[in-house]
Amino acid sequence: MTESANAAVCGLLTVLRLSRAMERVDAGVSPQQYRMLKLIGAGGERSAKLAEKLAVAKPTLTSTADSLVAAGLATRQAEPGDRRVVRLFLTEAGRAAIERADQAHAAWFGSLLDHTGRRAEILSDFVLLDDAMTERRRARLAADPAAGCADGNAGQR
Repeated sequence: MTESANAAVCGLLTVLRLSRAMERVDAGVSPQQYRMLKLIGAGGERSAKLAEKLAVAKPTLTSTADSLVAAGLATRQAEPGDRRVVRLFLTEAGRAAIERADQAHAAWFGSLLDHTGRRAEILSDFVLLDDAMTERRRARLAADPAAGCADGNAGQR
């Protein structure tokens, strides 16, 4: 393996380790629930669109949404005029859960970033990576619009 490829693999392993570490942060909700709550909080999203943005299958989304609704963190509402379309909305408890989770994640990740002494640079690099993933996805969709049905959207800023 080339030095460049080896460095890329090491970077990937770090991202995977970060992901696993974030799962252990006591945020009150799972990482999947947190991601979904953040997207729902941006405005009532259609379930199909949420599944695409989260890069999950619709049954996985339904299961996560069921847990959020059962916990009183979200509600489902049928689209006026088209009952086949269901949108998810945050409840007050859901907004409070996001606030607690934001604080827990920001404290843990912020502490890690501060430990490096390169907080601003690393956060800037994450933005660049997110933008690159979004650009690649758009290019794939432009080349094959049917790919959008099975592909997720990483960019969630």
